Amino acid sequence: MYIKRALIEKKGSYIHYLLQFIKHGAKHVGNRGFTVAGMGHSVRFYYGKPADHGLGASTPVRTVDLRSDTITKPGAAMRKAMAEAEVGDDVFGEDPSVNELQKQAAEMFGMEAALFVPSGTMSNLIAVMVHCKERGDEMIVGDRSHMHVYEQGGSAQLAGVPSSMVANLPDGTFDLAEVEAKIRHGYPDAHYPRSRLVCVENTQNIQGGRVLPLSFLQELRSLADRYDLKVHMDGARLMNAVVALGVAPSVILRHCHTVSVCLSKGLGAPVGTILAGPGDFVQRAVRARKALGGGMRQAGILAAAGRLALTDMVGRLQEDHQRARSFAEALMQCDPPLYQVDMTAVETNILRFYLRAPSLSPAEFCEHAASVCDDEVRVLGQGVRLLMFPHVGGSIRAVWHLGVTDDDTRAAVAKMGFLARRYARAADRIQ
Repeated sequence: MYIKRALIEKKGSYIHYLLQFIKHGAKHVGNRGFTVAGMGHSVRFYYGKPADHGLGASTPVRTVDLRSDTITKPGAAMRKAMAEAEVGDDVFGEDPSVNELQKQAAEMFGMEAALFVPSGTMSNLIAVMVHCKERGDEMIVGDRSHMHVYEQGGSAQLAGVPSSMVANLPDGTFDLAEVEAKIRHGYPDAHYPRSRLVCVENTQNIQGGRVLPLSFLQELRSLADRYDLKVHMDGARLMNAVVALGVAPSVILRHCHTVSVCLSKGLGAPVGTILAGPGDFVQRAVRARKALGGGMRQAGILAAAGRLALTDMVGRLQEDHQRARSFAEALMQCDPPLYQVDMTAVETNILRFYLRAPSLSPAEFCEHAASVCDDEVRVLGQGVRLLMFPHVGGSIRAVWHLGVTDDDTRAAVAKMGFLARRYARAADRIQ
């Protein structure tokens, strides 16, 4: 059996001790761990879910899931609205709940029309297909944008639209001079594609939930208008930006031609995205949605959840922002100082932080955070399964959402302090 260099529970202390396992052997603890005995003490290794770690059925274990705001589940009021939704055939345009959602969204976003779409990835792809009228037209996107990194190159794969990359700056924006330099001027010369579209992401996920400044959006729109380009916003977390800036969605979106807004992240709906823009754009989007298999029939059951998401769930996003910031502040104050946070980048519900321990990888750390040991229960009064993801550039990402309470956040802070102290003790032992 191969075991990573890890922090290991030992009665009275903590130690990096693979050699002891090899030397003294192991005794299995069920099918989820083993104990190494020798030198007058025992070392217990855990792997997998803590419920199987032999801690006992009565051991209190709290799970705090900060992997993503996509894990939210509809509450009782939303489930009731779904159960009671009036439905029809949406492909025929006859589902009243879908029609009401689309009208509500268009008015909220300050757009002429809106379309209910199964997913954000499909919504963005439809926008590209409609804006880029011919295969071989080109779009300009950020190198750390969701559309570039996480959507499988769908614009090229399915729509025949290649991308030209510009660098996302730390605040999620672009250098507009770089954008201008990427615009093609050779059309209709047969050697060049034609620039049609510029895409932005707000909030910017990979850069840590950054809110795009209104001044940047205004300048980008001015540049796009100068060269007859369209601006599409991947606004999967637009409402987080709305809450952070304290403005109406239409104030942000006046600088964009179209927008895609996810209903199933912090807003808590189970499925769905709104694609909004001019009336003729949405008419063509309906055709693209059908071609991609996104035409749904009695979709009002889902649209009812979306309506409630836009009506009742936007205001509470501020709670997620506050909890993310309080967690970040606690990491900065942690003793010993294992964590590094740029507090100026903590604007919404997404936090990226770094470890000050070169020997401890983000993946390893996340494994430790998700596990529970006997000593943790003794020190903290409960076990805490803290779920996070290793992220871009050697960082770790944590995301707050409606499934994470103040108590959960305090438990997460306590677990992070416990891990920092455990790592410090283990590091002292091997020096």
